[in-house]
Amino acid sequence: MMTLSFRHPVRIAALVYLALMVPPLRQLLESSMTTQMLLQIPLLIGVGFLLPRALPARLQDIISGCNHQGIAGLLLASVVSAFWMLPLELDASVADPLVAAAKYLSVPLLIGLPLALSWPRMGFIVKGVFMLELTATFFRLGWLYLIWPGRLCNTYLLDDQQRLGQYMLWIGGALVLGISVKLLWGRFDSK
Repeated sequence: MMTLSFRHPVRIAALVYLALMVPPLRQLLESSMTTQMLLQIPLLIGVGFLLPRALPARLQDIISGCNHQGIAGLLLASVVSAFWMLPLELDASVADPLVAAAKYLSVPLLIGLPLALSWPRMGFIVKGVFMLELTATFFRLGWLYLIWPGRLCNTYLLDDQQRLGQYMLWIGGALVLGISVKLLWGRFDSK
């Protein structure tokens, strides 16, 4: 009998990935703009973040040679994540199976995996810029979703969009607090 060990991140990634594709859970996570952006997409990113141990050493060496100080991986993850933040793409990923498949492939492989490979290589300044931009993105999108008078996504209602905006502003505030605490009483490279 095969047992699942949670000490193996690749097995956890596979389990989460498969769970996210099960229709009832997928429909639940895509039933609101809030759950799609704050649960489904981060979970897919987390799946990719757990995958580096599945890569052969030779492939990791090739990637390391192209990913000086983690900048190339960070750039790739930033561009792909900006694409999936567009309201048009959120709508399309719910309505079009091909776009949904693209989301399920690109988010783990082009956001989560590059971030996992890049984070240990990043210096203090690059990590700081990344965290500040992440925080600013939560504030920008949160404010936009909160104050925009009309629906940005045709699939979701205005109150869901505004609720997402409120949550994103709260997350942005929590990130500012966490960064401040880390800067005042800790270090970014400490565990």
